[in-house]
Amino acid sequence: MKHKLTTAGIFLLLCLVNIQSLLAQDSTRTITLKEAINLSVTNSHLLKNNKAKINEATAVIKEASESRLPDVTVSGSYLYLPVSPNIHLKSDTSRKGIGGLKVSQAMYGIFNAALPLYTGGKIKYGIESAKYLEEAAKLDAADNKEAVILNTINAYSNLFKSMKAVTLVKENLEQSNQRVKDFTNLEKNGLIPRNDLLKVALQSSNIALTLLDAESNNKIASVNMALMLGLKEQTVLIADSFSLQQTYSIKTIEEYEQLALMARNDINALALRKKSAELGIKSAKTDYYPSLALTAGYIAANLPAFLTITNAITVGVGVKYSLSSLWKTKSKIEQADARVQQITASQEMLNDNIRLQINQAYQGYLLSRKKIEVYQKAIEQATENYRITKNKYDNSLATTTDLLDADVAQLQTKLNVSNAIADAVVAYNTLLQTAGILNN
Repeated sequence: MKHKLTTAGIFLLLCLVNIQSLLAQDSTRTITLKEAINLSVTNSHLLKNNKAKINEATAVIKEASESRLPDVTVSGSYLYLPVSPNIHLKSDTSRKGIGGLKVSQAMYGIFNAALPLYTGGKIKYGIESAKYLEEAAKLDAADNKEAVILNTINAYSNLFKSMKAVTLVKENLEQSNQRVKDFTNLEKNGLIPRNDLLKVALQSSNIALTLLDAESNNKIASVNMALMLGLKEQTVLIADSFSLQQTYSIKTIEEYEQLALMARNDINALALRKKSAELGIKSAKTDYYPSLALTAGYIAANLPAFLTITNAITVGVGVKYSLSSLWKTKSKIEQADARVQQITASQEMLNDNIRLQINQAYQGYLLSRKKIEVYQKAIEQATENYRITKNKYDNSLATTTDLLDADVAQLQTKLNVSNAIADAVVAYNTLLQTAGILNN
């Protein structure tokens, strides 16, 4: 019986271990840059908000279009008269038989319908303006989509850099710990002073602290990336290094500027808003004109013991004109014209900013490529410097401090290269985003 319980316990323990292993696998995920971009676009709260704004703009178009439909109203009332009114009919023939008539209540119902025939173009301009604003909202969403993509690339770059830092610092810590062991043996045998041992031990401790910072930064970068992608924050994300190993060919600054002026969503959205504002001027001018509508109605009324009206059907044409529009419309036109002027000025400022952004992004990318070249040469130099310094130290021609400094320089150059590679990807995509072609 004891043997059976032991076997069952071992089996249960193995099951628990396997379950924990599966859970651990589920919480770790290697993700490519393309997958990260797709997830961020799908789960972005900003883009969901943009979708709601587009739906609102579409509903505004529908509302403007419904202005062409007839306005229909129905009203009715029941009135109680606590004091009987005085009723005097001017017709002599109708006076007969109404002596002592008392009216204490009244009921009536009215149905009205009016179909607009002419409004000076206000309905037409309202529909066209709403359509322009809907297209502008869609362009705003597309512009924000590019911003989300670039933000994802930046976050992915930070995740890669933090992972690379952990890997390189771990490797350096292993080498440093081995050096501490070697120096400990040398110190025991009286071949080096204790001060040298303390120096390498202190460096090992400093590297261990650096590793703690690197692991913390990596954890934060992973949580940030997971939340951005709509994943659980406990998910440990591993960046695929091959996603950042890319070579790019770039155009001239002038070509990027021309692309931006044609393709940037914010420029096109502003142009649509200007068209909408220009329609606002025309819409304001329609107040100078009368409105014409086809009308129809039905009236029913009942004053008990006195009057009953049924089948009072009316059909006609109604004209409405506000005389006050002659002196009030001018200010409305001036306001609409001022909005057009504001948008025009905004367009000019945006064009200048785009040219500046293109130049900054272009120079930023060129600088990132040059940094990679310089840092790659620096790795070769730092590696050779460490080799020479190590040989000198072994031959008592260099101090322990020189050896440790060479080791730190070698680690720093490796970190610089990995960071520069990731920064170059961000710089290139920033250039595409400023030119309005990131999402192409």
